[in-house]
Amino acid sequence: MGQTEWDWPMADSQKSHSERAALLRAIPYEMTMPPESSPASMQSGKALSLNISSGGMLVLMDQSPEIAQVLKIYVPTPILLAETPTLAEVRWTKKLSLGKPTGSGVYFVGLRFMF
Repeated sequence: MGQTEWDWPMADSQKSHSERAALLRAIPYEMTMPPESSPASMQSGKALSLNISSGGMLVLMDQSPEIAQVLKIYVPTPILLAETPTLAEVRWTKKLSLGKPTGSGVYFVGLRFMF
């Protein structure tokens, strides 16, 4: 039986996954751009967070950022009106195919918080 787009490799250890907490919320973000880019070319938008841990978070995005791309994300705090800006590095992306034409879609994006 061939591998399908839903088959993902499983890690040998679930240790890094044990501290994750579900967090379903719209998360504003801004993508950093190379220094030669103009500030007007900064991309921003909203991602849907799925889970969070002390080391990072998993989000759904409507675009696929480059691996190692740095995002400024606004992490929600227990006080609903407050959001804490923090930097996160894109560690991996995975396209979620929903029958949309090539070039568009939704992407799982794994982010690592930068301390």
